[in-house]
Amino acid sequence: MLRPQPGIQAYLYLEPVDMRKSIDGLAILVESELALSPMTEALFVFCNRGRDKIKILYWERNGFVLWYKRLEKQRFRWPRQSDFSYEQRDGRDLNYLLDGFDIWQQRPHQTLHFDSVS
Repeated sequence: MLRPQPGIQAYLYLEPVDMRKSIDGLAILVESELALSPMTEALFVFCNRGRDKIKILYWERNGFVLWYKRLEKQRFRWPRQSDFSYEQRDGRDLNYLLDGFDIWQQRPHQTLHFDSVS
């Protein structure tokens, strides 16, 4: 089971991807669409139109690894397309995404402002 470390960068490709693409096709997307090297120490995450399949491409010392997950009933929460072709997250957020959480709707505690401690 893939559990990315919190410090590792994950690049979520925002447009739906044909899941018939394998390592070479996904690596070409990383280079041409994201303008990044697929051989960096990062995870490149792709989702299909139905949001029930995810592929993660990464380079491990001497070759590519392709990780694939298919949901049987539910859907992955996926960011809306924007002006950019990808969204950068860390390994912790990717773990939440793979577990089914909507990482874009999480809201932090309210910011408080005080003039004094007493």
